[in-house]
Amino acid sequence: MIRQLIVSYVLLVAVALTAFTVPVAFTLTAQLRGDTEESVRREATTMALLLADGEPSSRQALVQMASAYAVETPGTVQVALSDGTRVGTLPLAPRDSAVTEALRDGGRSTVDWGSSFVWGRHLVITVPARATDDKDRTVGAVRIRYATSDLSARLWNIWGFRAILAVSVLTVAALIGAYVARRLTRPLRQLNDMATRFSDGDLTARSPVTGPHETQQLARTLNSAGERLDSLIASQRIFVADASHQLRTPLTALRLSLDNIADGTDDDFVREDVEQATSEVVRMSRLVNGLLVLARAEAKVSAAEPLQLLDVIEERFSVWRPAADERGVTIALEEEVEGRPLVLASPGHLDQVLDNVLSNALEVSPDGGTITVRVSARADQVVLSVRDQGPGMSDQEKSRAFDRFWRGQGLTGRSGSGLGLAIVKQLVTDDGGAVELRDAPGGGLCVRFSLRRAAPRSGG
Repeated sequence: MIRQLIVSYVLLVAVALTAFTVPVAFTLTAQLRGDTEESVRREATTMALLLADGEPSSRQALVQMASAYAVETPGTVQVALSDGTRVGTLPLAPRDSAVTEALRDGGRSTVDWGSSFVWGRHLVITVPARATDDKDRTVGAVRIRYATSDLSARLWNIWGFRAILAVSVLTVAALIGAYVARRLTRPLRQLNDMATRFSDGDLTARSPVTGPHETQQLARTLNSAGERLDSLIASQRIFVADASHQLRTPLTALRLSLDNIADGTDDDFVREDVEQATSEVVRMSRLVNGLLVLARAEAKVSAAEPLQLLDVIEERFSVWRPAADERGVTIALEEEVEGRPLVLASPGHLDQVLDNVLSNALEVSPDGGTITVRVSARADQVVLSVRDQGPGMSDQEKSRAFDRFWRGQGLTGRSGSGLGLAIVKQLVTDDGGAVELRDAPGGGLCVRFSLRRAAPRSGG
C-alpha cells in the first residue's frame, strides 16, 4: 500500500510537471528559433539593400558589414549578382534553387532550417536585392549561412535545465510521498502487528488508538474485541483446569475402589467383572485426558517461539526408548539437515505431538521392527517424518484418521480413544504447520509434518 501511495503521488506530480514544463520548453524553443530567424533575415535584408544600391561606396560598406558579421556571429555571407560578377572578396552563392528563385524578377526570400525536426546544422536565408529604380527587377541576392551549434547548445540548456528540475522535483516528491504514505499507513501497520500477534496466540496484544477517526474507531473496536477474547480464553482455561481436577479425581478413586474389591474377593466371576470395569475406567481416563489436551490445544493460549527441534526429539527418545527396548523395537533418527534447525512451535506442542505419534507407531510395530524419525530442511520449512513398519492404513482410513473418536485397527488398536491424531493435527496447524499421512517405503505408515522454520538467533 505504501508503494502504491508513493507511485500515485509521484505520478500526479509528474503529470503536473509535464503539463506545465513541456509547453514552456516548446514555447522557449519556438521563441529562440523565431528570434534567430528574424535577426538573420534583418541582417540579410540590410545587406541586400546595400547590394541593390549599386554604388561603389555601398558595395564597399557591404563588404565591411559582411566581414564584421562573419567575425561577430557564426554566420557567413554569400552574394550572387544577376550578371555573375563578384562583390569584393565576398564568396559567391551557389546557383541552387533558392538563389535561382531570388534572382528571378520579382523573386522572393527563402528560409531553410535544414531539418523539419527543430533544425539542422545551418540556417540558410536567401534574400533578393531589388533595383532601387524598379522594385520588380532583381540585381542580385544575399545569402547568409548561419551555424546553429550555438542554438543547439542553448536548446540543450533549455531542455536540460527543465529535465534536471523535473528529476529534482520528482525526487523531493518521492521523499515527501514516502513520509506522507508511512504516516498515513502507520495506524494500519499497527493494527496489522496486533492481528499478527493475535494469530500467534498473544491475546494481550493491543493497538495504539492513533491516526484518522476511522482507524481510531477500528483500533478501539479491535482492542475491545481482544479484551473480550482474552477474558473468554481465561475463562476457558479455568474451566479446563477445574474439569481436569473434577474428572480425574473420581476416576482415580473409582479405580482404587475396584482394585480393592478385586484384592478382597475370591470369586472368579466377581473378579472378572471388576477387571472389565477397571479396563473401562482406564479407557475413560484416557478419553478424559485426550479431551482435556484437545481443549487446551484449541484454546491456543500460547504464542509460537523458536525451538530446537533435534533437542525436543532427543528428549522424547530418552522417554520412549525404554518402552521400545521392552518391545524389541528400535527407534532411529536420520538427519538430512545442516546444523540444528529452529522451528516455530508453542511450548509443549512438539512434545505432545511426538508422544502421540511415537505411541501409535510403537503400538503397531512388530517385534524387531524399526521406527525411523527423519528430519530434513527447506528454505522456510523443516520436514519431520515418523515411519513405522506396521500394517499401514488404506486410503479410506487415511482420509478419516484425523477425525475425532475414529479408531483404525492398524493404527491405534482397540484400546485407543480416537483422539491422538486429532490432537496432533490441532497442535501442528495451530503453530502454522501441516500434517499428512503417507505409505512408508517397504510397508507401514509415514506421518509427515511440515513445520515453520525460524530464523537463527543472532549473537552468542
